[in-house]
Amino acid sequence: MFTKNYSLTDDKIYKFNISDNDTLKIKKFYEIDPFPDYNNDDDKLSILKKGDVNFLASRIKKFIGYNKKILEVGSGTCQLSIYFSIGSNNTIFALDSSYESLKKGAQFAKKNNISNVMFINSDLKNDIFFDNYFDFIFCNGVLHHTKDPYNNFVRLINLLKKDQFFVIGLYNRYGRIRTIFRKYFYMLFGKKFLFLFDPYLRILTKDTKKNLSKINAWINDQYHHPIESTHTISECLLWFKKNNIKFINLFPNLNSNFSDNIFDEQLEPSFLEKFIIQILMPFQNYGSEGGLFVMIGKKLK
Repeated sequence: MFTKNYSLTDDKIYKFNISDNDTLKIKKFYEIDPFPDYNNDDDKLSILKKGDVNFLASRIKKFIGYNKKILEVGSGTCQLSIYFSIGSNNTIFALDSSYESLKKGAQFAKKNNISNVMFINSDLKNDIFFDNYFDFIFCNGVLHHTKDPYNNFVRLINLLKKDQFFVIGLYNRYGRIRTIFRKYFYMLFGKKFLFLFDPYLRILTKDTKKNLSKINAWINDQYHHPIESTHTISECLLWFKKNNIKFINLFPNLNSNFSDNIFDEQLEPSFLEKFIIQILMPFQNYGSEGGLFVMIGKKLK
């Protein structure tokens, strides 16, 4: 399972040495306000309900099935990993550089008798797993917060078994425009500007006292992150081609009649389709909530 030595902490977290300066910077950043936080009344049922109403998460869980090894990269407080684990015999590996974030997930798992999530505190550069080990890898909103997104992508692809699936989410160069503008205006006018023009914060501020930690975590993640890059659909498709990954699906897309099974293979978008998708993103929820696009691929060899 692991190629390197680790220590198992009292919180049941597999802890590896992290020495990379950039990773340590991000680790410190996320340990101020682990994101996303749990509500005081969260339990297995509430996490299940949250996941079931999430378009991507619910369809991934249905597709994965049973008796699989699943890696979530950049798991944060592990709510998605825990959602994937509930009601299955899969083993979920929740990997993050922030010990404090993992600790929240581990404590929740202990409290709710969840035993099929492994919490792993490590850096992607550590190469702690054997190649061709995982049946599914989920990496959403992570690689654009690393110094070398492409080579980290390659590291992850090497961990995936042949004919298995990879989900990657990246900040889009065009879809991120609204957030970038808000960031500059926030620097000039302060938080009051964000509370007026950031749609996610407007939701959270309906109950500021209850959501204070989530508000701080969102502002830090979107507007103060020390490392951030943006990418295009064409760039990600090139990553796929270089590493023998077959394109399966893309979100957002222009197909209003796609199959409910998001892992049914779709045609690769044309130049015009990619242009339209990315130009429209700032005017959709994708753009208002950070500008992520998500691509699904299948490893061919």
